Amino acid sequence: MRLEEYWGVGPKTRALLVEELGRERAIQAIETGDVRALADAGLARGRATRILRRATGGDGMAILATSDAHAAYKDVLELAVDHAVTQRAADRIRVLTPLTSREAMDDRLEDVLAARDAWAALPEDDREAVLEAYERYDDRDGSDHAAVEAALALCDAGVESGPFETIADLERERLAAAADALAGLENGRVREGVDDELDRLRTALGTIEDLDANALEVIDQLRSEGVRDVDQFQEAFEDHLVTETAVTIDRVREAMPTDATDATDFVRETLRGLRRDLTAAIDEHEATVTTDLETTLEAEREPIEAAITAVDEIALQLSLARFALAYDCTRPTFVEDGEPAVSVVDARNLTIGAADDDAVQPITYALGDHGIAEAPDGVDSVPAHERVAVLTGANSGGKTTLLETCCQVVLLAMMGLPVPAERATVTPVDTLVFHRRHASFNAGVLESTLRSVVPPLATEGRTLMLVDEFEAITEPGSAADLLHGLVTLTVDRDALGVFVTHLADDLEPLPPEARVDGIFAEGLNPDLELLVDYQPRFDTVGRSTPEFIVSRLVANADDRGERAGFETLAEAVGNDIVQRTLADTRWQE
Repeated sequence: MRLEEYWGVGPKTRALLVEELGRERAIQAIETGDVRALADAGLARGRATRILRRATGGDGMAILATSDAHAAYKDVLELAVDHAVTQRAADRIRVLTPLTSREAMDDRLEDVLAARDAWAALPEDDREAVLEAYERYDDRDGSDHAAVEAALALCDAGVESGPFETIADLERERLAAAADALAGLENGRVREGVDDELDRLRTALGTIEDLDANALEVIDQLRSEGVRDVDQFQEAFEDHLVTETAVTIDRVREAMPTDATDATDFVRETLRGLRRDLTAAIDEHEATVTTDLETTLEAEREPIEAAITAVDEIALQLSLARFALAYDCTRPTFVEDGEPAVSVVDARNLTIGAADDDAVQPITYALGDHGIAEAPDGVDSVPAHERVAVLTGANSGGKTTLLETCCQVVLLAMMGLPVPAERATVTPVDTLVFHRRHASFNAGVLESTLRSVVPPLATEGRTLMLVDEFEAITEPGSAADLLHGLVTLTVDRDALGVFVTHLADDLEPLPPEARVDGIFAEGLNPDLELLVDYQPRFDTVGRSTPEFIVSRLVANADDRGERAGFETLAEAVGNDIVQRTLADTRWQE
């Protein structure tokens, strides 16, 4: 395959990759999703990631029909990246895409959930040992030695179930031998501490080199000790060398010249001879040790390669497992036959808090033939079969967060990952339209929005519409007409959809396949913060809560004139409600 056939690889990029990696290695990096290889070759990491997403999951990326859907997808990935145990695992997470095969979704789910359960069952000390091994692996750029050490740490931790079974199949004794051999070599040289004799020779050579650099000082020292004639000088010099360098007397005598003209010449020639002799001895002995180590590595090449593959794959599964544990994610149920559906029971928005955050109120919501037989405590029975909902209610009431939660659940499920809910039902869709509220009010924004949200409804396949406050981009009258048309089109195309709006009354009558849900504010707390029940009430129009906001403004007004102005507004929205709210707030104090 030609490099230019990959999305995003033009002539300049091809030339760069070929020059830095070579054609075959560049293709291999793209096919295996190796962000680091492309980044090291000179591509910006973000560009490398985009190329690899298209190369490894182009059909899945086509599901994301809007820029907001793309943004939500990237946000989910970055939350998972926060739990990556290596940079390589983080890179691999960033190139995960929605899957188009139900089998592929199930396969990845099986791996991640098995990894989650295995990791959760490990004692804390073993978890720390594994994470420390991966930290060393990452610090050393995934070297063979670091990979084998990480494999040994996994073996010692007893991680043997699910995706970690590959570790259990490795022979620990052979891995340990390979680790020792890998530790012994660095850039083709034998490391210090591997062989005692080699260390002794190197130490001796270093001492000889120091003596050679200070030969005159050695001569002065010997003379200061009363050495005068030649024989005494030679004998004293021999003793000095044997004592200082641990070189044998025989090796010292072999290095001594027979034709030295004076003491300086004699010392220098002896030291140079020893340097040549020790250097040769070191080279010879190091070659022997290197051969032994390389023989071991050759014999253990198979377990080394198996360890490298296993450790890299486990790093990805372990990273996703830690993400799933952090948000208490569960397996979604896929529904493809019959009516499409998206439903969640006690779902949590990933961007608000982790699973152990008690401040986050879980929500239950459903579209289509959801199969929720029993609603959780505090939730009315969930209406069945309506595929489209108009979501109304209080400002800051969590309507946008609910849309985002549904989007996150569908994205995770279609990437083959567990979802942050007690239970979830998902029909894989062909197109995901997610449109956040955009506070721009002009014809260009309206046109571009319609161009992004309408065409997906005109195509074949299943579509999920998640549209937030469409009225923010045009005047209310026209917005209500356009939004009613969008809801009707969504129903006519057998799509699923949630439309957040404050114009519910202007949309009547809705098609029978659509319903109206509402989120309600319940008052103010003693700190004058809005109290909201984020759980939608089904088949109920939610109302905005200006009286609570005005109540807060009245209570917080320090200036008499400002307070009078806010009290005028209180009369407009219902002064009795405002006063009752303020009285309730004081009573709570």
